[in-house]
Amino acid sequence: MAVGTNRRTLEELLDAARARIKQLEPAQAFAEAERGAVLIDIRSDFDRERDGIIPGSLHIPRTVLEWRLDPESSWRNPHVGGLDEQILLLCDHGFSSSFAAANLIDLGFARAGDIVGGFAAWQAAGLPTSPSPRYRRQPGEPAGMRPADP
Repeated sequence: MAVGTNRRTLEELLDAARARIKQLEPAQAFAEAERGAVLIDIRSDFDRERDGIIPGSLHIPRTVLEWRLDPESSWRNPHVGGLDEQILLLCDHGFSSSFAAANLIDLGFARAGDIVGGFAAWQAAGLPTSPSPRYRRQPGEPAGMRPADP
C-alpha cells in the first residue's frame, strides 16, 4: 500500500468526531452545568491565565485528559464521577474539544460532548468567567488532579 492512500482530511476527521458527540451552544452548556453536568476546561495554563476561567469547571489539560477520566486509570482525577456523568469539554474555540470528547465516548462516557465555539463563544455569550487563580503546581504534582475552580 502506498503511503497516504488512506489519508483523511482534518475536516473529515472533525466531522467524524462531531457525529459521535453531543455539541451544545454555550447557553445550553451553562444550563446543563447548572443541572449537574461536569464542565471540563482542557485549555493550557497559559490560555487560562491570559483569558480567564469558567467558575466551577475542572481544569484537566488536553495532554492528560484520558488518563484523568479513565475509570481504570491509577492517574484518575478523584473529582470526576462515573461513566454515567454528563461531561462537557471546553477548549479555546471548540475544535480540540470535539476530538477529545470523541475519545471519551470510546472510554465509555456515553454522555460526553463539547461546547460549540469553546471559551471564546462562552465569553462572547456573556456567560460567567473570572480571572484565573494564580495557582502554580508544586514540583511532582501531576496536572489535572485539582478540584473544580472557584
